[in-house]
Amino acid sequence: MILLSWDGTRHDYPDRVPAVALARMARDGARADHLVPVFPSSTFPNHVSLATGTYPDRHGIIENSFTDRQGRRFDHGSEAGWLEAEPLWVAAERQGLHSAVLFWVGSEVDWHGIAPTYRVVPFDEALSDDRKAERILAWLDLPEDARPALVMSWWHGCDAAGHAEGPSSPAIGQALLADDRALARLLAGIDARGAWPDTTVIVTSDHGMAEISGLVDPQAALDAAGVRARTEYSGGEARVYLEDPARADDALRALSRAGIEAYANAHLPERLRSDYPGRSGDLTLLARPPKMFARVGWRERAGALLARLRGTVRGAHGYDPALPEMGAIFYALGRGVPPGARLGEVRAIDVAPTVAALLGIDPPEQSEGRALFR
Repeated sequence: MILLSWDGTRHDYPDRVPAVALARMARDGARADHLVPVFPSSTFPNHVSLATGTYPDRHGIIENSFTDRQGRRFDHGSEAGWLEAEPLWVAAERQGLHSAVLFWVGSEVDWHGIAPTYRVVPFDEALSDDRKAERILAWLDLPEDARPALVMSWWHGCDAAGHAEGPSSPAIGQALLADDRALARLLAGIDARGAWPDTTVIVTSDHGMAEISGLVDPQAALDAAGVRARTEYSGGEARVYLEDPARADDALRALSRAGIEAYANAHLPERLRSDYPGRSGDLTLLARPPKMFARVGWRERAGALLARLRGTVRGAHGYDPALPEMGAIFYALGRGVPPGARLGEVRAIDVAPTVAALLGIDPPEQSEGRALFR
């Protein structure tokens, strides 16, 4: 079982270019119309949800970076102690299977004393996805009693190109084709080894990307209303930590006057399950593309003006997962996957139980999703 995540690869990107490896997976295996990320639609919360089958309000990774009420800082961290739900590689090891992880959030440090049999540390962003494909094939060449039953790997995908140049840039196609070529080598390697009777490959992603052209600063609205608070920004989402939680209604009124969609965390809609007590603060704010949240000072205003004059386009995510631009990819090929299946909409939380079912094990303990193939 091989699970790959292509960072920031939106559901419609593969239809723009001749991605032959993904086309093979769709033809001979299964493809979803789109995968719905969890909220916030950001890299770290979604990679943990892909691995645990549950939401940030249970697994505790509420953003790529955040500061909790005790002042502890999580900043793109690798410390598994922040994870409050069992990840796939731990579920596999606990049930007697070898696992191998090549870069996944929370995998670099043992979780409750359990580690993957094989892992690559530390994280190295410079390691190419071609090299990752080679490493995965090397794991498949291990003797049967040492070979990992589960392999998980993060790939670069289209995230950097989408942020730098926007989701409509030609750079998106270039990034996608680069990963598709690496995937083609991996699939060819499985072909050459005759390993398909025992192998399933899933390619998914953590979120999509939206084009942005403006900034919104909720901290300015709170300051103007005299509400003392700290705001943390993450593209299409922001969190407010009030100095006095009793002023939540004052804060909500100030944000409403500024045209900002805001919720007290106790009253978040079901689709926004991200309130983890002690970490999430008091209020959750949602932006709508093409706007994104940011602290706006004179440098930011000057930069935004310059970008407009130059016609520069950028991209962001973190928005409401119901927005089409946030939809991600999901492909599956191999053992247990019906050829030519179209899956419609799947959820990030469905990936972990699907992988577990294909492995013949129980899903991670806190998983809430459903297996896609039975």
